[in-house]
Amino acid sequence: MSTTEVLVARGRKLAAGAGALTAAVALGATLSIATPAQATPGPTVGSTAKPFGTVTTKRGLSARQYPSTDSAVKGYLRHHAQVGLVCKVRTQSVGGNSVWYLTREERPSWVAAKYVTNNGYVKYCKDVQRNRVQPGNDNAAKHAVG
Repeated sequence: MSTTEVLVARGRKLAAGAGALTAAVALGATLSIATPAQATPGPTVGSTAKPFGTVTTKRGLSARQYPSTDSAVKGYLRHHAQVGLVCKVRTQSVGGNSVWYLTREERPSWVAAKYVTNNGYVKYCKDVQRNRVQPGNDNAAKHAVG
C-alpha cells in the first residue's frame, strides 16, 4: 500500500469520524432544546440517595402529627431548614397543593409540600410501605392517609 493510499484511507476515517461527531452534537443540541425540563426526576436504578427538602416560607413551617392543618403541631422548621423526606401523600390542600411529606427525623412528622422544595424524587407512602415497612415497625403506615 502506497503512502498516498494510506493517507486517503486515513482521511476517509477522519471525515467519517468528524461527520459522526457533528451529527451527535447536533442531535444532542436538538434533544436538549426539545426536551421539557422536569422538576423531580424519577429514581435511578441502584440509587441510594435519600431525598430531602428545604423550607421555603420565610415564616418557617409547622411540623404536624398527621398530614392536616387541624393536626397537632409537633415541631417547627425555620426558613431554609433542610429536612429528610421519607414519602408523600395527597390529602388536605394547602394553598392549592395537596401533597404532604413525612419527614425522616428522630420524631417523624408531616409538612405541607407547598412550603418545601424537594431535591429529587419522593415516593408515595403506599409504595414505600410495600417495599420497606416491616411488621411491628409501621410508623409510616399509621400516619399515611393516601
